[in-house]
Amino acid sequence: MAHQPIKKIILPVAGLGTRFLPATKAIPKEMLPVVDKPLIQYAVEEAIEAGIEQIILVTGRNKQVMEDHFDHAYELEKILQERSKEEGLKASRSMLQPEGRIVYVRQMRPRGLGHAVWCARHITNGDPFAVALPDDLIKAPKGCLKQMIDSYNTVGGNIIAGMSVAKEDTSKYGVITPGAVSGKLTEVLGLVEKPHPEDAPSTQAVIGRYILQPEVMDILKDTEAGAGNEIQLTDAMAKMIGRQPFHALEFDGKRYDCGSKEGWLMANISLAMEDPDLASFLEQEIKLK
Repeated sequence: MAHQPIKKIILPVAGLGTRFLPATKAIPKEMLPVVDKPLIQYAVEEAIEAGIEQIILVTGRNKQVMEDHFDHAYELEKILQERSKEEGLKASRSMLQPEGRIVYVRQMRPRGLGHAVWCARHITNGDPFAVALPDDLIKAPKGCLKQMIDSYNTVGGNIIAGMSVAKEDTSKYGVITPGAVSGKLTEVLGLVEKPHPEDAPSTQAVIGRYILQPEVMDILKDTEAGAGNEIQLTDAMAKMIGRQPFHALEFDGKRYDCGSKEGWLMANISLAMEDPDLASFLEQEIKLK
């Protein structure tokens, strides 16, 4: 059975990044570098690999630098050309996309992830779409979104990325009530946002990758504030269960929570170790210490 293709993605990037203050006082957390690229660029590249054609950034105040990042820097490019710095010129243009591929929507009030997704409703325009949280950097031979879209093309409906966590950590995530298992796909029978570990229905947590059907936008419109006094995407997704196919994919890859200092640090180390020069430097430095 053919399913309507996933060609649009929402990247919610309006958060304040308070865990990285003072670094994020003037720079969005999504622009924090992991080795030599900002977090937001990793998310965009993952989306492009998955065949996404339109990228919707839901921004907030003081986020204009992200728009500039995906545009030409004419003065810089001119200087690099004059100085014959071809590698630098190539790097400065590496994030450019065809005109119109990246669009921007403003979330005017910080009301949670569900509200951020709802702010993009006129651009998704009744189509199914993906959502990716740039804080979750996923290192994988085949991108997490590509894995999810491949599964979606088989089963359709809604798909979330899931991973197993320690029981004591379930209060940090949305957690699924699991049903039938088929390979790496688990039927989702229920969803709860940040349950107390004693009340968690499983240890299968939802992380920041989603494929959703357009009906979720109508649900979000009427969803009241939940955990943290915010409009939770998890609450809206839970209302889709039973109406449409709903699965969690146990993706192949390693996820780094770059919304935390520890996760961001480990992502830098892990990706640096893939560069032969940086890996040699790190190994030497660690030995010397």
